[in-house]
Amino acid sequence: MAQTSRLLDRSGADWDRRTHRLSVLARCLSESHGPRGWATREPRNASALVLSAWAQVERGRSRGQLEDAAGTADTCLRAAELAPADPAPWVVLLGLSRLERRGQREVFGVWNEVLARDPWNREAHLSMLRYLGPEEVGSRVQVLEFVDAVRARTPANAPCAATELTAHVLQYQSVLARGGVEALMARHRWSQASAAQALDRAAHTWARPGFLPHAAALADLNLLAYALVAAERRDEARPVFEAINGTVAAWPWSAGGDAVSEFEKARVRSGIGV
Repeated sequence: MAQTSRLLDRSGADWDRRTHRLSVLARCLSESHGPRGWATREPRNASALVLSAWAQVERGRSRGQLEDAAGTADTCLRAAELAPADPAPWVVLLGLSRLERRGQREVFGVWNEVLARDPWNREAHLSMLRYLGPEEVGSRVQVLEFVDAVRARTPANAPCAATELTAHVLQYQSVLARGGVEALMARHRWSQASAAQALDRAAHTWARPGFLPHAAALADLNLLAYALVAAERRDEARPVFEAINGTVAAWPWSAGGDAVSEFEKARVRSGIGV
């Protein structure tokens, strides 16, 4: 945990990189006693408190429920008091609220706290996108409204730039999961105006060197490569695979099986290495 502390301290006020590091560490350490032990030893260390709470939320997500939702929320609020400019405690509270299926008034209140500190926070945008989807507490209409609002105010290379494309991939994967004739025709969804335009915007810019500077840029490039292959726009996928350079993100590839195997099959279909 001493190494973890030094890593997080090096993030400084780079909220994008700090949030990304916390999210990765929380997933990796969700079954470890390390984060909770660190928070117990250093109860006034905001990084220790946030990591402990986030690891608990990740563990709750994998098990279907939180062990102590009130205690986890209290840990987040204590971290927020210690580091009032840091969006991470509110990002974790947003994830907790999603898991608990809290009402939209409460969730939007937490969402606004994140935006006040980090208006382009990638983790929070993707969390809200899923919360507003029909699989959680919202609807397809709410997703469309949210995506439209985000697109209207977001710079093309912001950390949350992949929100719109993520929404299209989630819808595409939900159709595939239903099976039947609709799943066989799922690829045609990428020719619909909104999906095609989202792909156009991303394909023309994201793979340019340095265009996406945020910490999870490679994950967003994986998303773009997946979508381009799904849309059978394989020529456009090639430079994206080259920019990825073999770094595989678990999602969205894992929806079809082993992520690395699915990535490699898609890479070959795009003509790389042939």
